[in-house]
Amino acid sequence: MLETVELRKEFKGKTAVDDVSLYLNKGESVGLLGPNGAGKSTTISMISSLVKPTKGDVRLHGRSVIKQPQDIRKVLGVVPQEIALYEELSAYENLTFFGRLYKLKGAALESKIQETLEMVGLRERQKELIKTFSGGMKRRINIAAALLHDPEIVIMDEPTVGIDPQSRTHILDTVRLLNREKGTTVLYTSHYMEEVEQLCNRMYIMDHGRIIASGTHEELQRILSGEDTLLIQLNAPSQGLIQELQQLEPVRRAEETDNGLKLIVTKQSNILTAVVQAAERQRVQIINIHVHTPSLEDVFLHLTGRTLRD
Repeated sequence: MLETVELRKEFKGKTAVDDVSLYLNKGESVGLLGPNGAGKSTTISMISSLVKPTKGDVRLHGRSVIKQPQDIRKVLGVVPQEIALYEELSAYENLTFFGRLYKLKGAALESKIQETLEMVGLRERQKELIKTFSGGMKRRINIAAALLHDPEIVIMDEPTVGIDPQSRTHILDTVRLLNREKGTTVLYTSHYMEEVEQLCNRMYIMDHGRIIASGTHEELQRILSGEDTLLIQLNAPSQGLIQELQQLEPVRRAEETDNGLKLIVTKQSNILTAVVQAAERQRVQIINIHVHTPSLEDVFLHLTGRTLRD
C-alpha cells in the first residue's frame, strides 16, 4: 500500500535519513522504533510530503508521492509529536477548523466531530478551551483532528510522551480501534517498547538514520536466540561488579537496573558460578537471580547500544 524506496535526507551536508526502505500493507499496524535523533520524525515528514527527500521515493499504491503529493494528503492523517492546536479555541472549534481544511461542512462535519470526540473520550468536554486541558487531553484532541476525514493511513509520532495514564490508555485503545475494527493502516513511533509490542504486527528499528533491523516480534527476538537474560537482584549497587562481569567471555552485555544488574549471556553458558564468585569478591550480596529469554527491549539495546529513552 505504502512504501519508501532508498529514502535519504541531508541537511547542510549531514545525513539525517540514510537510504531507508520500508513498507506498510493495507490494514497493518507497524512500529518505527529508535532512540532520539535516529531519523524517525524526518522519515515521517518525507512520507507525509512535508519534507522533500534528497534522494529516493515514497510510493502510494505504486505512484510517486514526491511527484504527486496530493495523493497521500487525501488519505493520510498525521498526529505530530508536538501539539498542533489553537489554545484560545475550544476543542469543538479546533475540530471545526481542521474539518473545514479537509473540505468537510454542514451535517457531515458535525457528525465527524462528534464521532472523533467520542472515540477519544472527550465529547463532554468539547466546549472547553484547549488551554484548560491537560497535556494528555490535548494529545487526544490532536488525534481527533487527524481522524476527521476518515484517513486510510494514520501516522502517530510518539503520541503518548509525557501524558497521564488515563490519556495513555485512551490513546492505545483508539489505535486498536482504528486498526482492528476500522482496518486503518497505522505507522506508530514510540519511546515505549511495550506499546509497540501491544499494538504492532511488525516493526522497524532505526539508528543513525538507517533501518538496522525489521520483522515481527518473533523474528526480531531470534536475533538473540542464542542468548539468555539474567536479572540479578542485589542488596546494594556495585559498579565494581558490573565492570568485573563485563570481562567474562560469556557476557555479551552488563547494565545496572533499579535493584541490581541485567546480563545478556551466551545461552547454556556456565555463568552462574562465576557471577556468585564475582559478587563475593566485590562484597555484594545476591538476593535473587532470574533467567529468561531476551525481550524486544533486550534486542533493541543489543542493536543500538541505547534504550528507547536515551
